[in-house]
Amino acid sequence: MRARIGMVALVALVSGAVLGADARQAMPASPVLVLETAKGTIEIQLFPQEAPKSVEHIVALVRKGFYRGQRVHRVTPGLMQFGDPATRDMSRRDTWGNGGSGKPIGVAEISKKRAQVRGTVGLAHAGTPEYADSQLYILKTPNPGLNGKHAIVGTVVRGMEVVDKLQVADVIKQAYLKGEGPR
Repeated sequence: MRARIGMVALVALVSGAVLGADARQAMPASPVLVLETAKGTIEIQLFPQEAPKSVEHIVALVRKGFYRGQRVHRVTPGLMQFGDPATRDMSRRDTWGNGGSGKPIGVAEISKKRAQVRGTVGLAHAGTPEYADSQLYILKTPNPGLNGKHAIVGTVVRGMEVVDKLQVADVIKQAYLKGEGPR
């Protein structure tokens, strides 16, 4: 029993070193991101154990209200994408998808544990994973061509039918962590 407690303490210590003291105290072990859209609600189970810096970055943006009022800026038969603050301005529609929070994560947390399947939530980037920032995609169909190229930060656990209905310019009314509510 004593060895087990020691192992738990060691895991907690290592987790704290990876996530940082503030994130360890503020972020649940498996946070759920809630997106309230114009067409319904989507719940995303985040993976801080697999992509700690990426999830910490997204959680910080959510807590600042970064995604509130943004629009979906890309929809293909295989995915939908959001996370560009320029989407709040309809007159800038021709530039949607080119922006972010301005603070790239700086690390490519590519895991071989998970595949790019329907419901996967990943960090979009323009060719270099280290420059991923605030744009997230949700896969509507499996895309093995993305395996090993994008950090997977979560998976949709409720609301895939909403993801399937979303179109370009649909609004994300609120984004918050389950249990915290909108800010």
